[in-house]
Amino acid sequence: MVEQGTSGKCPEIAPPVNHLPLSVVVLAKNEEENLPRCLSALSFTNDVLVIDDFSNDQTSLVAEQCGARVLKHRFTSFADQRNWGQENGGVKYNWVLHLDADEVVTSALVKEISSKLSECTTDSAGFYLCFKTMFMEKWVRRSATFPVWILRLVNRHRVRFLARGHGEAYEYHGSLGYVREPFLHYNFSKGLTHWFDKHNRYSMIEARSCVQEFGRNGIKWRELFAGDPVRRRKELKRLSFRFPFRPWLKFLYMYVLRMGFLDGFPGLTYCTLQAIYEYMICLKIKEIRRGSV
Repeated sequence: MVEQGTSGKCPEIAPPVNHLPLSVVVLAKNEEENLPRCLSALSFTNDVLVIDDFSNDQTSLVAEQCGARVLKHRFTSFADQRNWGQENGGVKYNWVLHLDADEVVTSALVKEISSKLSECTTDSAGFYLCFKTMFMEKWVRRSATFPVWILRLVNRHRVRFLARGHGEAYEYHGSLGYVREPFLHYNFSKGLTHWFDKHNRYSMIEARSCVQEFGRNGIKWRELFAGDPVRRRKELKRLSFRFPFRPWLKFLYMYVLRMGFLDGFPGLTYCTLQAIYEYMICLKIKEIRRGSV
């Protein structure tokens, strides 16, 4: 596991002999504590761009001390921020790895990415990556329903991100593949108070997106049995928003069916927090429909 760097300082790292032809775009907002850990793992490239959403801590200074370029750009959505970075950030290479500041690549992941890039054809548009959710100093593999596939390694000329609720979708031209080795996601690194504040905002974004989806699209039943896990998960999520008692059903799914109980106390806590987040979304959907917000 990659150790966390001292806040405000980037650990000394030995640069590799050869860099990968890969740019890295890192999104950050008040991330002076997380950035050293994230950036110190990126010595495989000579092009790292940190997009700072006008932080009020030492995010920009820490990023520069770690050897990254820094540009400031106001955050409106993850999709818009990633698009802006790969289109306007002056990245050196066609291939871009997108990260958040609380995410860390491993040496095994870098090795697989290098192999995948060497095998790319002119039709290759991008690769799905998965992540290990780290909570209470433990990988909550079962509770976090590993693996969840997200498109993070892309040819910037062939992929554009689209805002979808809290998350993102994408449009692409060409073929997509999978990188099986995961990166690490420390989404609780700033503590539970920060997590609740952040997910209070996210829940409103998700609620608005769900209301729009309900009014526009029905369930595509065939997609529930698609061989592509990304398409299948997307349609399962759309279906789940029509279930009654959804927060409790999500807890049972994660804790019992996916055997989150095997993750011990961190698993119980993580599944409970996810059920609370779903409940927040449900309450805000009701508020939106009543016209309260």
